[in-house]
Amino acid sequence: MTTIESAPDMTLLGMASTRAQGLLMVDQLQADVLLVDLGLPDGSGIDVIRAAHMKQPACNIMVSTTFADEMHVMQSLEAGASGYLLKDNTAKRMADEIRSLHAGGSPISPMIARQILQRFRKEDKSATAPVSRTTLSSREEEVLGHIVKGFTADEIALLLSVSRNTVLTYVRRIYAKLEVNSKAEAIYEARNQGLLEK
Repeated sequence: MTTIESAPDMTLLGMASTRAQGLLMVDQLQADVLLVDLGLPDGSGIDVIRAAHMKQPACNIMVSTTFADEMHVMQSLEAGASGYLLKDNTAKRMADEIRSLHAGGSPISPMIARQILQRFRKEDKSATAPVSRTTLSSREEEVLGHIVKGFTADEIALLLSVSRNTVLTYVRRIYAKLEVNSKAEAIYEARNQGLLEK
């Protein structure tokens, strides 16, 4: 956390060492980026990810952990994480990855990225039915397009001349229609359905 405190463009709002503290912090603090470890002494960090994703949909959530197995990876992404890094990064690289996440990227350790690709390949081979295309309103398509380009909720609100809450409402509708829980999943599913080919 010294990395964050010493970075001129970052502010550390708080730290939690347990699941209970993390859930409390999600209720009390509004953050742009949330780093979550999965192995907490009183439970799983996935619960914190799920709570943060529900209560603060615009917050960018990144896992920083030693767990590299597929179960933890997929559960984290399904709960709402947009990035997944193993604890083998240098301090400078971690700061850069946080900036990338905040800018709309999805930082993922190479080993984890390979696992995700392998899983999707398996799913592609087993899928025999054609993908049904989700119908989004023109405004939802516009918001999705901005999400893909890496814009934050505040930036999209400015671009569309609407409130941040209105943007978050569109984001929730997009997630519901695509049946996803995170930006990374929304982008993948939209590409899979051909919604981004326009």
